Amino acid sequence: MARDYGEALEKLALLQSNRIITGLFESSSSSSSEKKSPRDLNAAAIPEMLTWLRRAGYTPRDLARMRHIHVAGTKGKGSVCAYATAMLAKYRAVGTYTSPHLVNVRERIAINGVPVGQEAFASAFFEVWDRLTEAAVKEGMPAAEAEGPASKPFYFRFLTILAWHIFLKEGIKDVVIECGIGGEYDATNVLPAEGVSAAVVTQLGIDHVAMLGDTVEKITWHKAGILKSGVKGFTMRLHGQPGVMEVLRKRAAEKGAELIEVEDAEVERWGGVSGVLKGDFQKRNQALAVMAVREHLGMRESRPLENIPEKMTEGLKEARLRGRCEVVSDGTVEWLLDGAHTKDSLEEAAKWCVRHHSSSGEDEPLVLVFNQQERDAAQLLADFVEAVEREAGRGGMFRHAIFTRNEPTRSPDGRVRGDTAVQQQAAEKMRSLIPGCHVKVFDNTADAVAEARRLAQGPQRSKRNRVLVTGSLHLVGSVLQVLEP
Repeated sequence: MARDYGEALEKLALLQSNRIITGLFESSSSSSSEKKSPRDLNAAAIPEMLTWLRRAGYTPRDLARMRHIHVAGTKGKGSVCAYATAMLAKYRAVGTYTSPHLVNVRERIAINGVPVGQEAFASAFFEVWDRLTEAAVKEGMPAAEAEGPASKPFYFRFLTILAWHIFLKEGIKDVVIECGIGGEYDATNVLPAEGVSAAVVTQLGIDHVAMLGDTVEKITWHKAGILKSGVKGFTMRLHGQPGVMEVLRKRAAEKGAELIEVEDAEVERWGGVSGVLKGDFQKRNQALAVMAVREHLGMRESRPLENIPEKMTEGLKEARLRGRCEVVSDGTVEWLLDGAHTKDSLEEAAKWCVRHHSSSGEDEPLVLVFNQQERDAAQLLADFVEAVEREAGRGGMFRHAIFTRNEPTRSPDGRVRGDTAVQQQAAEKMRSLIPGCHVKVFDNTADAVAEARRLAQGPQRSKRNRVLVTGSLHLVGSVLQVLEP
């Protein structure tokens, strides 16, 4: 079999998924003595990643040949990375590593904001794969077994190493890198202090409770783990969350980092830059990115949000992020796509979609396509519908609602694929929230998209109506795969 992009994807699919790994934390509360506690699982994470890095032929010192802007947080990480990338690309070649991807895995590893090509991805993939295989054989694993996934790290760790391998191979010196989950024990945190030019901790909230803890303060402890000795860390000063700020300050002191707390009033005075990425909240992400990039480039100013260079302003305008406040038109239907998946982010999505919808003078109801597999979908839906109606100043924003699993294709045998209990519960909630709303449940996005398109077009096929897709980045990615096969 040719060692091409297709085979690389097949082998990548053999690795343990991120969901399996996070599941270890969720099941660790079992009383079985064989289960590892979250403390034990976390403690092993960085040593394990260092071992995988060594087996791939690298050490932290090799990573320090590049300078990284390291980004952690609950919300806004992707936006900060997009802004930082777009600004840095105006000055020099920049590599970016983010997650998750929406349509294809190459989105995670980009150079100058463009995903690496299939050939480059495949070539680098097999170089890393073979290095790990050879290392396992040297350590005594039978060659036949070592060739497979048994000698490889799980999905996210492999891709993290692959990204660094590609950047080093291409001679990239400047990198923007996003944490996967948390920070302190994240695979990206094997970066040494001398390899980090600036750290950013974005908006914080409750997420990945089994791994990070059940309070914002506990989660903040993990996110602040990316702070490094002698490196500036940028974050918003949260006057309403003194506990969070206390944790950030203590962690900065422990790490020997300088914590730069950005005042909201300072951001408001500046006002941000209007660009491709929409939402009033983005000015805070822009501010953090501007400060990190100025630090990275050595453009230190006492008031960094004043006299921003024109190149950086252009970058802020041009920054893009798939699946966030994205509009896709297929000629007859306009699809509003936002991967919001927490209460706060769904409130922002509600503001964006209502403003976009009303700006064109449309008063036709939106068709809603919604899913959320890992959180309380029914409650998030209720919060979202309330936010939409509050922002619109009226009810009746949705006449049709579709709830679907995230699989992009139908089951080959026509059977229902997977459990749709979550979708059924969300559908029942929608019926109670909006009694006149017509609700349907699907087990795949291909059918959901087809139905949404039919409903949005309605009897007047010349009139363009809109479909709103939200609740999960995975859902948005799956819908994009259907719209852009």
